[in-house]
Amino acid sequence: MQFHHHGYVSGDPRVQPAAGTGLDRPAELPDETDVLIVGSGPAGMLLAAQLSQYPDVTARVVERRAGRLEIGQADGIQARSVETFQAFGFAEAITAEAYRITSMNFWSPDRENPEHIVRTGREVDDPHGISEFPHLIVNQARVLDYFAACAEHGPGRIRPDYGYEFVGLEVEDAGEYPVAVTLRCTAGAHLGETRTVRTKYVVGCDGARSAVRESIGRTLAGDQAFHAWGVMDVLTETDFPDVRTKCAIQSEAGSILLIPREGGYLARWYVDLGVVDPNDNHEVRKTPIESIIQKANDILSPYTLEVRNVAWWSVYEVGHRVTDKFDDVPDEQTGEQTPRVFIAGDACHTHSAKAGQGMNVSMQDGFNLGWKLGQVLSGRSPESLLATYSGERQEIAQNLIDFDKEWSTMMAKKPEEFENPKELSDFYTATAEFPAGFMTQYKPSMITGGGEHQELAVGFPIGKRFKSAMAARVCDTNPVHLGHHARADGRWRIYAFADAGAPGEASALSTWAAWMLESDASPVKRFTPEGDDLDSLFDVKVIYQQELEGVDIGVVPKIFLPHNGPFQLVDYEKVYATLPDDDIFEQREISRSGAVVVVRPDQYVAHVLPLEATTELGAFFAQSMLEPSRD
Repeated sequence: MQFHHHGYVSGDPRVQPAAGTGLDRPAELPDETDVLIVGSGPAGMLLAAQLSQYPDVTARVVERRAGRLEIGQADGIQARSVETFQAFGFAEAITAEAYRITSMNFWSPDRENPEHIVRTGREVDDPHGISEFPHLIVNQARVLDYFAACAEHGPGRIRPDYGYEFVGLEVEDAGEYPVAVTLRCTAGAHLGETRTVRTKYVVGCDGARSAVRESIGRTLAGDQAFHAWGVMDVLTETDFPDVRTKCAIQSEAGSILLIPREGGYLARWYVDLGVVDPNDNHEVRKTPIESIIQKANDILSPYTLEVRNVAWWSVYEVGHRVTDKFDDVPDEQTGEQTPRVFIAGDACHTHSAKAGQGMNVSMQDGFNLGWKLGQVLSGRSPESLLATYSGERQEIAQNLIDFDKEWSTMMAKKPEEFENPKELSDFYTATAEFPAGFMTQYKPSMITGGGEHQELAVGFPIGKRFKSAMAARVCDTNPVHLGHHARADGRWRIYAFADAGAPGEASALSTWAAWMLESDASPVKRFTPEGDDLDSLFDVKVIYQQELEGVDIGVVPKIFLPHNGPFQLVDYEKVYATLPDDDIFEQREISRSGAVVVVRPDQYVAHVLPLEATTELGAFFAQSMLEPSRD
């Protein structure tokens, strides 16, 4: 964490100074705003936290509840989400209070006594070592609390406006605030009254029954599995030995997915209620908690489960649906008409809860859209950037639905329907990278390049998230994860992996660095507003092939030692060397001739280029950035 560059900080450095729209922010919901976020769920609150980093953008979050969420339905936090929490600065804090999943146990009928279950396997949760971050279980309400703190402590000082329900909207053809949104007060002195807020953009994060989605004529398409599950967060007394380990339990009486919760005592039980008649008309949802507890005991035999306290419970029917498009622009006008209304999270995709994907994918929706809205509204990027949101995230949602269909179908199978007893555990291990969140790969677009130079950095696939690796930070000799330094601050990251020359020697890296600092075609020179810090838009770092002793920071090119803040202090934390026993060039298969790895503000690799391809680098950013006015 870096601070003090604007003067001595004696308080919490995570609380950034208010700026722009965060100064004298009105307590009451105004009549006009740049962005109106409907819903304070995972997508909405991450979006707010991201937009709070753009102090020249006005954003408000409206929520029909009267206050914060107290009991959340989602709880599984995949490694990609923890990686995202790191970018927002609270990965360590939330990990400390969470339950960490390191393995999963599998139970099946005893061959000698099929009415009883026995443990048949144990699989490591991350067998391939795909992330340095853990798989966690923590209540959704706490996740929202952390994002709320980020939003409130960012320069924009964004806080939810509770007690407002979305009623409808109209999009006009002209005007600075072309979207008129009607809201109804659901709490307080003005209960039942309606009012209109005008805005430039609306983001519907209002759940599976999204009124925003309905207002723009979008529909969820898909099917229902006609299978029901009871889910309960409970405090129990039991002789089942694996009550504090994640388990997939299959018996002749049905199936259970057991997920221990944070705090050491609470656990979530997904209990198979069986096939639902297509003509049931949702009557299964009226199943009482007592029936769910009894069913769990039937499945657990010979073990017993006594429920001492029920924190929350529900009954749901498995369905798999994706919205036809994630914005309000007709298909035939994509790229020609500017989207004004977007949807994110459960408003876009619904599925079973057992793969732990809903909250995780929703947050990535918000991350994807948040920086794009911030870039456009702050004048850094053209409006055409906004069309990439639906194009990128709809395909990811469809991939999620396809995976969840397979996983939820397997969870609902009867033991005798499996070809071999390890089929379920083998599937869990083989597909671990997908639910962890690391299979997302965006296709080429104005912000994602092609693969013509991929061989220069094989370990950083273009379109996939930047997979961090260890390097030695030269200024303080600390071994650190290169990617952990990146924050969700809206900046592009440019990692220059040097060729063989050491600092001070003539090399392709030194030529590239001079071009980046001095050429009018350089993205840094071309797009950084006059008077702003050198790294205000582009965070440029260098990684040398030499170890610490071979890197003289005194002769490192100045692009990697920018001056920041009102006192113009040098940032020394952009210069890295390799570690003797953990060479990042080998770990990520980076060419010894050097490479430039460009990373988007949402942590996805945008391009890989040779150090010599300066013209191509400049042209890439010319697609997605606007030149500031020099008047």
